[in-house]
Amino acid sequence: MKFFSQKNILITGTSSGIGLEIVKLLLDFPCKIICVDIAPMPANIISQEKVSFIQTDLSQKENLDLLFEKLASEFGQIDVFIANAGFAYYEKLQEPDWGHLEKIFALNVFSPIYSLLKMQKSNSEVVFCITASAMAKMGLAGYSLYSATKAALDRFAEAFRLENPRFRLVLVYPIATRTHFFENAGKAPLYFPSQEASRVAFRILKGIAKGKRKIYPSFLFRMSYFWGFLQENLNYFYQKYTQKIFRERFR
Repeated sequence: MKFFSQKNILITGTSSGIGLEIVKLLLDFPCKIICVDIAPMPANIISQEKVSFIQTDLSQKENLDLLFEKLASEFGQIDVFIANAGFAYYEKLQEPDWGHLEKIFALNVFSPIYSLLKMQKSNSEVVFCITASAMAKMGLAGYSLYSATKAALDRFAEAFRLENPRFRLVLVYPIATRTHFFENAGKAPLYFPSQEASRVAFRILKGIAKGKRKIYPSFLFRMSYFWGFLQENLNYFYQKYTQKIFRERFR
């Protein structure tokens, strides 16, 4: 994957799971890796000369603004931005708790969209990749809020691509991944089927290098969602109609 050579690559959510596995794979390439997470990273990773680590809470706007100031002053142009940070609740949703809702939407939805718009303004040639989820396409019991955040990203990306066809926005749709992610969600069960984080990370990098805009690490999920893909293809014609009107309105 020579695509990543001599590039500045930023990944969020790198302390464990998919994000950490992406970093490990990128260590084999001559590139600069900028890791961002609220939690500390393994010392043997951040001690590498090509790795820089920024510890911050990405759910807060002021922290994102400071992050982008730091990126501009210390690293210059970011070529690939992988917005992987996120978390889930596994719960029976009952209580009307505004803070509970705001917390998950701030990190899972607002943060990557805000970062995308900041990147678009500074470098329209960037490859911007967001880790969504198979739950963007299919809600699962216990994950009503998490599913909602990932579905929001999916609909956003679909419309944003129509509005900005030259901007390279990539979404990834992993199935359940064998990491601590689901344990942290609230002792959540690991649904069948599942994949290793290293496998998902490899598919993400391979998809980016190949120019994909949608990456499905699980072939089984891709096949099981056949009718959904058919519907998406049927939607294409109406979406092109709205794109034509949009271009006339916002010339």
